[in-house]
Amino acid sequence: MPQISNLKLFFSAKPSSLLLPSFLFKPITSYRRHSIFTLSSSQRDKRVFPLRTKTTLTNPIKKEKPIEMEESELQGFNKRRLEGKDKGKPKTLQLKTRKLNPVNTICYVQILGTGMDTQDTSPSVLLFFDKQRFIFNAGEGLQRFCTEHKIKLSKIDHMFLTRVCSETAGGLPGLLLTLAGMGDEGMSVNIWGPSDIKYLIDAMRSFVTNAAMVHTHSFGSAPNTGGASLLESKPCIFMDPIVLIDDEVVKISAILLRPSFSEGWEIMEEDPNISNTSPAGLDDNMDRFSEPLAPSSQSLDWKEGPVLKPGDISVIYVCELPEIKGKFDPAKAVALGLKAGPKYRELQLGNSVMSDRQKIMVHPHDVLGPSSPGPIVLLVDCPTISHLKEMLSLQSLNDYYYADSVDTHRDGVKSVNCIIHLGPASVTMNADYQKWMKRFGGVQHIMAGHEMKNMEIPILKSSARISSRLNYLCPRFFPVPGCWSIHHLNNLPLDSTSASEDSSPMLCESISAKNLLKFHLRPYAQLGLDRSGIPSISTPSEIVDDLLSEIPEIEDASKHVSEFWHGSENTKEIIPPTQGTAIMVEEPWMNGETHISDTNFGKQGTDASEENTWCLNGSGADEVEDCSDRPDCLENISREDMEIVLLGTGSSQPSKYRNVSSIYLNLFSKGSLLLDCGEGTLGQLKRRYGVKGADDAVKSLRCIWISHIHADHHTGLARILSLRCELLRGVPHEPLLVIGPRPLKRFLDAYSRLEDLDMQFLDCRDTTEAAMDAFAGSLESIGDHYSSTSPINVKNVNISNGGIGGQGIVMPQNLETTLFAKGSRMQSYWRRPGSPNSLVDFPVLKKLKEVLCEAGLEALISVPVVHCPQAFGIVLKATERINSVGKVIPGWKLVYSGDTRPCQALIDASHGATVLIHEATFEDGMVEEAIARNHSTTKEAVEVGAAAGAYRIILTHFSQRYPKIPVFDETHMHKTCIAFDMMSVNLADLPVLPKVLPYLKLLFRNEMLVDESEAVSLSTVES
Repeated sequence: MPQISNLKLFFSAKPSSLLLPSFLFKPITSYRRHSIFTLSSSQRDKRVFPLRTKTTLTNPIKKEKPIEMEESELQGFNKRRLEGKDKGKPKTLQLKTRKLNPVNTICYVQILGTGMDTQDTSPSVLLFFDKQRFIFNAGEGLQRFCTEHKIKLSKIDHMFLTRVCSETAGGLPGLLLTLAGMGDEGMSVNIWGPSDIKYLIDAMRSFVTNAAMVHTHSFGSAPNTGGASLLESKPCIFMDPIVLIDDEVVKISAILLRPSFSEGWEIMEEDPNISNTSPAGLDDNMDRFSEPLAPSSQSLDWKEGPVLKPGDISVIYVCELPEIKGKFDPAKAVALGLKAGPKYRELQLGNSVMSDRQKIMVHPHDVLGPSSPGPIVLLVDCPTISHLKEMLSLQSLNDYYYADSVDTHRDGVKSVNCIIHLGPASVTMNADYQKWMKRFGGVQHIMAGHEMKNMEIPILKSSARISSRLNYLCPRFFPVPGCWSIHHLNNLPLDSTSASEDSSPMLCESISAKNLLKFHLRPYAQLGLDRSGIPSISTPSEIVDDLLSEIPEIEDASKHVSEFWHGSENTKEIIPPTQGTAIMVEEPWMNGETHISDTNFGKQGTDASEENTWCLNGSGADEVEDCSDRPDCLENISREDMEIVLLGTGSSQPSKYRNVSSIYLNLFSKGSLLLDCGEGTLGQLKRRYGVKGADDAVKSLRCIWISHIHADHHTGLARILSLRCELLRGVPHEPLLVIGPRPLKRFLDAYSRLEDLDMQFLDCRDTTEAAMDAFAGSLESIGDHYSSTSPINVKNVNISNGGIGGQGIVMPQNLETTLFAKGSRMQSYWRRPGSPNSLVDFPVLKKLKEVLCEAGLEALISVPVVHCPQAFGIVLKATERINSVGKVIPGWKLVYSGDTRPCQALIDASHGATVLIHEATFEDGMVEEAIARNHSTTKEAVEVGAAAGAYRIILTHFSQRYPKIPVFDETHMHKTCIAFDMMSVNLADLPVLPKVLPYLKLLFRNEMLVDESEAVSLSTVES
């Protein structure tokens, strides 16, 4: 039988070199080294979720005692953190050890409905015992789901993956980071999966901190092969069950399932070093191929066919409980000379004892009735028809579990009580699959694959409740969630990936899985389904009724808010063109010189000679906006120009009410962009636009930009990329451009061995202002030198292959006469902080230019900021327009800070911004904490926007200590608004944006922080 490889993998990320920008404030020179993992319990208690009263919305709470810092540390930012040198010594996270209870009083399997309403990820399954917990699959949103439904992650001992892909394992990185931050020493769990899991672990090493120890068990390796994969062994090994856990509580086995190809198939061979337990072994190259293996043990004629890639292997898990011993008979015990007492207990536990009155040994079968076989649960993940063909031929199931075997009463045949089917409806509704289900007899079948009927029941009810309340107050900024717009789902086509459960006749009785549905295994008297925990449906109307009962004034507030748009059916009526045909006179937005070149950004001043200052409707002088400061870019603006959708507005880790960072920029007919892509981004898109709308949004993406390598900003990226690849398969398209810090490329390169991501990568350092200037100059210089009609004459350049998508580094052979000649003007650009590498990926930069042109954008500039190594903000500038009378209207300018301390470079880059989206992790009373972690307070973020002359400021990235609304001082918020998940800000509605803030305070006036029992402890990701 194949053995299991125990991979105890230690993540040790090497700190990358840092080019310190010259604009930074005076750094901290003697910061005391701290890690959030190593905080003492007293320090941690002082840091997590201070309680506040109703008045804290306007009165900041008493300042917490920060982490100990010297006086010099209060001068701007944490230099050690900026350089990536603030991590503590590596440590080993200990696995939890529990005393098992062989006589469990309670045991059940439960459906954890992650992805049921959004169909973005695979549901998880919980196997519950008194002293142990097991979870199968960890898709995106699992951590948030557990927080919502009070499932304690600290109680989880083992996690199993049915496949290794973003759909089943997307939530694993964030979950491991959260566990590593729990308690004084951190926690870890055992992760089980097929041998492909080593690819995932290797990919995570690029961003998981050096304090996270992952105890990984990959199964499928043949014994005594020095770590060689099962895939190198004969195919019949796939048929054999692999025992993973076998103790007095449960036996868990795995049966590997591969896709079956009738024309023969071949697989990729893994380097033997991959299974090495050392980090060095994981760094070796994995891009090698083996000779093909036959689809069956009888076939020896190798033929070329489909390649079996990592990630194609699926797993059937078999969970067997010990047999249920017969009832104890006291009369028989007395007859055998036993006295009532401890020996009765020993016999019930299966141990033999000596008779008290007779010189005989009494055995359990002497005093116990007939035993009953223990319950058995199967978890079946059959993702494709190709896997189904293989599953139908599994001899191991035929020998032990099928009820229609030739001799069902022979020794060894086991009775299955429940089968949970995780495959899609397109597979499970197949006639052959249905016939296979019938072979198990009267088993309870639970269909947990994606079904349309589940979409009208939000899995995250707390978040859905707030979204519905916000929608009632201001439908413009908070549209109806797509998952509750169920009427449009009836018109969706039933394709191969979203087939209805009614698309073919049911040959075997089954039930559809519901969120939190249970199947009891112990006590035996309760064996069967338990629907008592299934959440009820809460309709928007019911939520609104509760809101009106709780805050009666909100009805008038909603009417007042709607008056901001009263009488304006379209934006052209709201903001009409100004009179005159004169070309706009460009001026700096604020007094004083700007600090950034206008070559890429332009300026957004206002023409003082314009006298038409029409304003939005409002009641009262305090409602009327001073339209003299409205930027010209909003003149005659269309509602289909640009919309900002804030998908995630929390920091650190997902919470009940806020997901982690992600911003979707909808450019409508010109495509879309994503700025950061934290875990659950796809699910948030589907909640906002519905399943079909979110798929369209993913297909329309032009570019994804990632600010830095912290997990809360990019762990949703792989799921988005893999879905886009799937949606566009067979359709002519270009790889998606991903711009991010250099460490992100290592993650994507490693992860692309599991799934096809179909993307091109570009380093943020190659999109700074200096780099883009250098690129423009180099194209001109190279063109002049080689006299080619194309920007780069391929005949006269060296091309070195590398990077995702086969894009190469293109550089001219004769550098001395062109861009980098000694003493040339461009040489200085490459030496500036944040400048690109000495070799530039010119084809991808050219692709970026094309993408921006198609998206109607003039420039995309990354700005180095003060947070961690290679952290950036971004500036987007739209192209100018010409109105109906021939006047040139400048394009809008959007700036997103990423995570940062207030820094001069971002202020310079934000001059004249139409919208500044700035992080505001902490409240004003926590400046020291913000400095220690290189984040910003609410007031600091507002001051950055004021210094830059930004027209509107949106605050986001709030600490999860503020679960619903952050603490802020309203006196500084006249141009500012607080972000919420699913908030949609159309460019045409910017004048109204700050006016909504007082009404948001009214909506949350009764809200208080959750008590400590519900508090989500800060994880390392926040740092």
